[in-house]
Amino acid sequence: MTSLREYGEELERRLRLWSFPLAIKLLEKEDEIPPNAYRPLRDSGHRLSLCQAYQISRRGGRTVAMLKEDMWCPEPVIGYGLEEPPEYFMEGYNRYPEDVETLEAGRHYAEEFPRLPVGKYVGVVSAPLKEANFEPDLVLIYCNPNQLNLLLLAREYKDGYSLKCAISSHAACVYAVVPVIQRSECQVAVPCRGDHRVALAESDEIIFSVPRKKLDDLIAGLRHVEKYGSKLPDECIIHPEHQQRESYKKLASMMKYLKGEGSR
Repeated sequence: MTSLREYGEELERRLRLWSFPLAIKLLEKEDEIPPNAYRPLRDSGHRLSLCQAYQISRRGGRTVAMLKEDMWCPEPVIGYGLEEPPEYFMEGYNRYPEDVETLEAGRHYAEEFPRLPVGKYVGVVSAPLKEANFEPDLVLIYCNPNQLNLLLLAREYKDGYSLKCAISSHAACVYAVVPVIQRSECQVAVPCRGDHRVALAESDEIIFSVPRKKLDDLIAGLRHVEKYGSKLPDECIIHPEHQQRESYKKLASMMKYLKGEGSR
């Protein structure tokens, strides 16, 4: 746990993140819930969408446990295998007619929707990586494109292969987590409309997830590429005596502070 917490600090520093990288653990039993975890329904009398729970952890620094009873949005209930998907979902009505042209297109979405085995897990817990008191299944990072570029570069350090992943406009909390559990591979996901509307995701944010078993390699990659100049903030290439507009040239000539043929 000490090394994981140090990784949390290191990720924040190297990536210059403005929200905490999250430790995420899928819970097989209720007794795996950390004693300090906030339970929305029990502790506040209301339910939350899972993206809101992740927001509380990544911005507020709290440990949050979400069981089926705490869930407001149905998509993670289906994706995390907390309940069998209704036929209404599988027939395509989750997307049709609001988002797709035909019911068949809605069925295609349902067929490809990442789902964990029903009954294997009872919920999920999230906390800032640097403060987590549990061993995570994965680490979830909200980042901007520049930070994502560095993360992908570090990920490729070990074997050089590019990342292949499915990206959807829906259910960021599912697409950022379930494929990582299924494939033990990193994942990129786009914050969905709910994440933006009710959980304060910014317009330039992207989600990068790394399985726990590959976190060591990711950190090693970040350390390695920094030696060759790949780090944040980026160093800009300064072009001396860059081209100026004519009025600037005229002003400089009038003040006679530029001398020599090298100035333009």
